[in-house]
Amino acid sequence: MAAALSHSLQQLAERVGAEVEGDGALVVRGLAHPATAGTDDLALVLDATGVAALATSAARAAAVPRGLRAKLSAGGVAAWLLLDRPRLAMAGLAEAFEQPPALAPGVHPSAVLGEGVVLGEGVRIGPLAVIGDGTQIGAETLVAGQVTIGADVTVGSGCRFAAGVRIGDRVRIGDRVILQPNCVIGSDGFSYVTEEVSTVERARESNALEHSETSGSNEGIHRIASLGTVVLEDDVEIGACTTVDRGTLAETRIGRNTKIDNLVQVAHNVRIGENCMVAGHCGLSGSVVIGDRSVLGGGVGVADHKTIGSDVVVLAASGVGTDIPNGMMYSGTPALPRAEYIQELLFLRRGQRLQGDIRGLKQKLAELEAKPTPDESPGD
Repeated sequence: MAAALSHSLQQLAERVGAEVEGDGALVVRGLAHPATAGTDDLALVLDATGVAALATSAARAAAVPRGLRAKLSAGGVAAWLLLDRPRLAMAGLAEAFEQPPALAPGVHPSAVLGEGVVLGEGVRIGPLAVIGDGTQIGAETLVAGQVTIGADVTVGSGCRFAAGVRIGDRVRIGDRVILQPNCVIGSDGFSYVTEEVSTVERARESNALEHSETSGSNEGIHRIASLGTVVLEDDVEIGACTTVDRGTLAETRIGRNTKIDNLVQVAHNVRIGENCMVAGHCGLSGSVVIGDRSVLGGGVGVADHKTIGSDVVVLAASGVGTDIPNGMMYSGTPALPRAEYIQELLFLRRGQRLQGDIRGLKQKLAELEAKPTPDESPGD
């Protein structure tokens, strides 16, 4: 069992750029929500729920947004950390108390290492891991149990690969890359061709406003081999059960410091820039290009060969079927600039009201038409 980590409030304040109010020498051994914090924990307050829970918390130390401190009574709290950017501070505090993976030093006896494998200083290899021929792994990298790494793979230093990770041949991985359980890096791309012109090809050629029928043939589907690779640059993180397919002839590349959530599909030839965030259940089709610092909300789908610029935000569950320029926020299916999308929603709602108004007007018109005109007598 890993030893508990402990820090004084002053040490934590210096780590995250916070101010201490009260006893800075007070030592805490964990970070917790006020509702569950014990006497040795630092209670982290981020919102109104935390404020309410702090009133009855057992914690003797609390980290709170600076603006909330005046609204909180001391109660049993002996010392405070005053935070200017609470969630950023949370990242540093959580890192301070994060326990390293429970992995014994060296190579587990049940691990299988191929010929010519090179391990840097401090590398740890867990049980039943398999490392292919000619693979190089940098210093202090942790490879958990049942990880499979193919042949001729290059892995940087300080990486962490959780249990069940699969890495294909010739993949290149930078420093400090984190791969969560059961993600797959370097699987074959979904790339096929039919002997005759396919239904999809015909659909792309047809006029969407004129035709809804299919034509063409999907007989004789042939696989196109994936001869390329995957490159994960420094500080990339890939979530559990996410798949990153290798390029067809070149590479699929994930840029420096980009973070990808669980259950994301990154297809062949995709290129994602630096400092991007891709939330769960997104699907990036083949040859999609995303610039730097862009964010895709959960469940976003992007059609093949589309380009999303830098500093873009695509809201959750959107379907991107066109290129998106730099610095734009898009939403909806098909995805549109957010203001335009909201206008369309409002138009539809107004249309529903107008439809009711029109029905009422038609009813009144029918009633008027049924009445006799002043020129008509009842006997006519």
